Amino acid sequence: MISKNQQKFIRQLEQKKFRKREGLFVAEGTKVVGDLMKRYTPVAVFATPQWQAPEDISPQTVTDEELQHISFQQHPQQVLALFPIPSQEAGDPLALLQDQALALALDGVQDPGNLGTIIRIADWFGISTLICSDDTVDAWNPKVVQATMGSLSRVNIIYTSLPALLDRLPGDYPVYGTFLDGKNIYAEPLTPGGLIIMGNEGNGISDEVRQRVNRRLLIPDFHQGDTADSLNVAIATAITCSEFRRRGSQV
Repeated sequence: MISKNQQKFIRQLEQKKFRKREGLFVAEGTKVVGDLMKRYTPVAVFATPQWQAPEDISPQTVTDEELQHISFQQHPQQVLALFPIPSQEAGDPLALLQDQALALALDGVQDPGNLGTIIRIADWFGISTLICSDDTVDAWNPKVVQATMGSLSRVNIIYTSLPALLDRLPGDYPVYGTFLDGKNIYAEPLTPGGLIIMGNEGNGISDEVRQRVNRRLLIPDFHQGDTADSLNVAIATAITCSEFRRRGSQV
């Protein structure tokens, strides 16, 4: 049986200030929890009898009704776990950028679903670290965690000041951004490594970061006549990462 204090504690973790104070985040569902357990040790696990727990995990058994009370999902799936928020274990992002790998950065992305999907995209395209501006939505928000579908266990998240980071890069380091006045991504030369910056859902890349982008790209539309004003940032991220990897596979 789950106590009212436990229920209250878990529900408070929906708020960033409580997650920050307690150093914990919530994950739910057999896949998300299972993937996270491969990398992180949970501090508490609440599960219905149907959940098949790993041998080294002793969950607190709850009923379906109790799980519903503590869940942030409309249809909870067998298990909810509390994990410690990882430290920014990837280290100095400048060192990561200097290893010539392809990297991804987000400038002011606000929608939890978009961030979660972008983490999945980074995982799919083999980008192991995602650099986020300080005003990007919290990656440990329950909605973000669920939208990653477990990819959060394979992608390191670093929050930092993007202008300050970009100012530390060598002048010739390739910094890409997508803009409506950029050059056609399908025609422009693309380097195997570099930093791809994706911007806010409504305003795009901020002026402060825009000034530091040295390779401006455009994802062209192919509609004759009226068309959508722009692409969703997660979709644009997927298209951009896919084109970079496609080019790289041809080298």
